[in-house]
Amino acid sequence: MDLLLNKDFMQEFLSPIWLSIKIATISGIVVILLGTLIGRIFARKSFKGKAILETILMLPMVLPPTVVGFILIVVFGRNSIVGQAIEWLFNQPIIFTWWAAVIASIVVAFPLMYQSAKSGFQGVDLEIEEAARLDGASEWKVFLFISVPLASKALISGSILSFARALGEFGATLMFAGNIPGETQTIPTAIYIAIDSGNLNMAWMWVISIVILSFLMLLIVRVKQE
Repeated sequence: MDLLLNKDFMQEFLSPIWLSIKIATISGIVVILLGTLIGRIFARKSFKGKAILETILMLPMVLPPTVVGFILIVVFGRNSIVGQAIEWLFNQPIIFTWWAAVIASIVVAFPLMYQSAKSGFQGVDLEIEEAARLDGASEWKVFLFISVPLASKALISGSILSFARALGEFGATLMFAGNIPGETQTIPTAIYIAIDSGNLNMAWMWVISIVILSFLMLLIVRVKQE
């Protein structure tokens, strides 16, 4: 109880939580938008090279997080064209910033949203969409007012799972964004450092926090699927 009343202790405890939620929220919004749009395209369109492109999009789900982190460093590092362009625009490299954590979270969470969105749109009756088109609805209206509502259960589940995945991202974030307290230290990296330094009280508090958050999100998914 004394620890909970300690201002410095609470600031140290809450900082990774708020940062993790901020990173997961921003990356979640990006993932939901991209996953929904790309999932819709891949659910309805057939084109040459589709299987290869889809496999590339799903790779972060099966690749070791360290590999994902290494690839992000290569793509966005200071020696790459992308990294140099970002540094020229913003006068600083993106690596070892909280935006790097956002990018890492987007990459690892995207496959979950994409797969859920694609499955949801594949379950939408094509005849219903076609009937809306015959009544004069544009493709965007069909998508927004027919396809999305009918696939809403899958989209909501994918959104929550993606947010949870972004919240718990560790390996790629540690490599690409680092572990700077107050800047890039998320809950998973904070737990790792706390255990490594023998600060078990703080580690337990972060573990309990992320377990509760993850449990609530998974519970919502189960309720929505019933």
